[in-house]
Amino acid sequence: MAEILVTLGPLIGLWLLMWAALDVGYWLALPLAIPAAAFLVRLFMIQHDCSHDAFFRQRSANAWVGRVIGVVTLTPFDLWRRTHAIHHASSGNLDKRGIGDVDTLTVAEYLALSPFGRMRYRLYRHPAVMFGLGPAYLFLLQHRFAVGVSGWSAWAGVMATNLAIAAVVCGLSYLVGFSTFVMVHLPIALIASSIGVWLFYIQHQFEETHWDRNPGWTHPDAALHGSSHYVLPRPLQWLTANIGIHHVHHLSSRVPFYRLTEILRHHPQLAGINQLTLGASLGCVRLVLWDEAERRLVSFRAVAALKTARRAPSIPALTDAMPCRSAAE
Repeated sequence: MAEILVTLGPLIGLWLLMWAALDVGYWLALPLAIPAAAFLVRLFMIQHDCSHDAFFRQRSANAWVGRVIGVVTLTPFDLWRRTHAIHHASSGNLDKRGIGDVDTLTVAEYLALSPFGRMRYRLYRHPAVMFGLGPAYLFLLQHRFAVGVSGWSAWAGVMATNLAIAAVVCGLSYLVGFSTFVMVHLPIALIASSIGVWLFYIQHQFEETHWDRNPGWTHPDAALHGSSHYVLPRPLQWLTANIGIHHVHHLSSRVPFYRLTEILRHHPQLAGINQLTLGASLGCVRLVLWDEAERRLVSFRAVAALKTARRAPSIPALTDAMPCRSAAE
């Protein structure tokens, strides 16, 4: 419970400080949305642990705390828990893509698309969409509907979350005014959603990640080699609740986030797997297609070079001039 208090307390404090700063000017209030968003992301990570029944010992406590936090993070807990469980069960499996992950095509699949299909995929993978419009759509609109998993319970959970969100919005709007509420909370929500999507993206979208087809796919290989160890500065590691130690999390999702660093201390051989620094991670944005022959993610530019090379007697391997490699190499 202490982790919730040290996360929710600063978030509320920064929210109130933004509200008070509006009397001076929006130029003073708006920068406070960045640290507030960081604490909102941390709150989402606690909800994430609740979805794995890892934060509390009692399953019911995880479920109800997760549902309450879901009102703040705009994420229907029960639906998200189901889609996220599918992600863990199928991450890195080329035969089971589509739920709870970032859409990733193979080179062959991309080349087989129509020109319109290629343009649509390129638009989807554009950074402005992936980390800007996409997160806003996901958290503000898509999460308001039972998308991805059918069934009465999923629909009921989403609608209950929506009603609770509406009650909170109406209550705060009554206290501070609707326009003030939007000016304060909307930038916090948008920044937090973009940070959250970036973290989820970089946890699996790096050059030497791991994808395979059945029957070669195995959970241990997908967990250890298909998830990154995102090495962040210590303050950012704390704010993101150690989610960067993602390969260990995928290997054993019941380990709570506050014990992941302990796992690395006791098993130092895990620390060097798929290390990715903050600077190196920026280069991973351009890696958008899985090359089954080379077993690595490649860029659209590399695929264009392949198409040109097909006119030659031999086809060179798909490599980039500036590969996004793990820090351990």
